[in-house]
Amino acid sequence: MLVLASLAASAATPAMAQDAVYIEPYPRLQVPEPQPEGLPVAAREMVETAIATGDPDKVRTVVEIARQTYPTGGAQLDALEAGFKENRQRILAAEQTRKRESLRNAGPLEGWTGKGEFGALASSGNSEDLGVTAGFRTSRVGINWRHRINARFDFQSSDGDTTRERYLFAYEPSFDLSPRAFVFGLAQYEKDEIQGFSSRYSGSSGIGFRPFDRDGLRLELKGGPAWRRTVLVDPLMESEDDTYLAGLGAVELEWRIAESLTLTESANAFVHSDNSTFAALTGLEAGLGNRLKARLSYSIEHDTDPPENTKPTDTLSRISLIYDF
Repeated sequence: MLVLASLAASAATPAMAQDAVYIEPYPRLQVPEPQPEGLPVAAREMVETAIATGDPDKVRTVVEIARQTYPTGGAQLDALEAGFKENRQRILAAEQTRKRESLRNAGPLEGWTGKGEFGALASSGNSEDLGVTAGFRTSRVGINWRHRINARFDFQSSDGDTTRERYLFAYEPSFDLSPRAFVFGLAQYEKDEIQGFSSRYSGSSGIGFRPFDRDGLRLELKGGPAWRRTVLVDPLMESEDDTYLAGLGAVELEWRIAESLTLTESANAFVHSDNSTFAALTGLEAGLGNRLKARLSYSIEHDTDPPENTKPTDTLSRISLIYDF
């Protein structure tokens, strides 16, 4: 009887002394909520806002972010991006047509752009020096024709004596044969009595090539036969050799290194067996705002057989201001 009572007491004790613990044999899995199909309205509005700016880089960036965020909206994003590109091509084509019509109907004095340059120096003390440099460069780009005019004047005196007085005027038309190839002509006048000639005339024609012709980088290479005539300051030194045929080679470079910094190079060579002329003008322009620039330039000119009592090489450094018009 005692044993049966003990077994009954031990069987009843757990139910009264502690709570039951429930263990679920198969726990529920956390299933992620399904993403909405297609492109949400907010994402579409974001892409359309980027398209409204007309900036291709901005549109490309926003579309890429939307593709990563909403993979199921790829078809709609493709349609939006394709529509933007098609519309942009249509706008660019219409703009090109408008420009061509504007150039075709423009008068001879319309469509010219260029830059004017002026610089001066003055010093006192052991020597009284005064110097002035001025020039302008203008061009007109038509449908097939391009016109370029370049003029420059340099003057310098030291203690009342003129040490430099040089004039240059050049006109260069060209006709495009293709987007890169062209034919050109050149008419040029120079005067530099300090270098021994009262006037020098040059005429040339030939073919040229533009490896680069875009905003920020323009490079032209030109070459062809040339005719030159030099009138010396001392008429007793003139001879038949002062009029001759030569070969012309030229390079024109304009490279925008940074947003407000541009490197320019204009070099040419008139090559002849008796007297060759090599000239180069290197400039560095820094923007000052409102079409105004500061320019630091260095020019060098070398004649292989200059007039007597003149040096073969002439150099000049300039600091000047430029105004674009």
